[in-house]
Amino acid sequence: MFGLLFGALLLSPVPVAAQDKVFDMHVHLHHGGQSVAAYDEQNAEDGVPVTAFGAMWFGGPNQAREGDLDAIRRGNDHVLTLARQDSRVLPIGTVHPYDGEQGIVELERIAGLGIRVLKLHPHTQGFDASDPRVENLVRRAGELDVTVLFDNAGIVPDDNVKLFNLALACPDTTFVFAHMGALGFRFWNLLPMARTAEGLFGENINFDISAIVTLIPESPLAEEFVWTIRNVGIDHVLLGSDFPQFSWGSTLEAFEKLGLTEEEKQKILYGNAQRLFGLE
Repeated sequence: MFGLLFGALLLSPVPVAAQDKVFDMHVHLHHGGQSVAAYDEQNAEDGVPVTAFGAMWFGGPNQAREGDLDAIRRGNDHVLTLARQDSRVLPIGTVHPYDGEQGIVELERIAGLGIRVLKLHPHTQGFDASDPRVENLVRRAGELDVTVLFDNAGIVPDDNVKLFNLALACPDTTFVFAHMGALGFRFWNLLPMARTAEGLFGENINFDISAIVTLIPESPLAEEFVWTIRNVGIDHVLLGSDFPQFSWGSTLEAFEKLGLTEEEKQKILYGNAQRLFGLE
């Protein structure tokens, strides 16, 4: 389903693991097709490959706030249209948890049209992850086999704790926590302990390390960050750029500096996304 972009550029100046497929989990298309063109242009300038990417329409100037039902529907339809036009695009939709039943209806609609990932952002959308309406929504997402991509950049109070408890409350929903807590990533080292508690914790928590990965490699935290990636489980980590705030090229360059094994890099660059989202 997903064709290879820039096949001739695989021998790029930015090293990539010894494989021919890479997936960018975290791309914001603030301006639709224009953003796709800008993303492609940036990648061509940097000489980096991308096979496929998870594309979300909101963020930046498009906030998908409570009550913006018509705007949310238009945004979701637009990213679905982009996915039909470009086989590299894994479309990521959104709804607002506080829209209650109307939000769930929209979730059901887009799931029926092929959305496999729902992005939720407590800070920009203005909601509390511990609100029961959030649990209702993400539980329904799990029933529809829709993965929930949650911002986890540590910019709202008790970010890590609330998301951990949400994942416990919804064991049948698959989560990807974006940015892995950012500079609060240490919290997630509790997962190996949580997994030893019988009946407490499933394997439904995953992470993308977009944005934060560009800060870490030359910092005093680098070894601890890699230790955390291995503690949460290599099989549960994906790479993303958070374009346009960060480029895919700078992300890949930083990722290579972490010193992961080739097998670990292959899983994070494509294998884990392939398993989670059914990529070819």
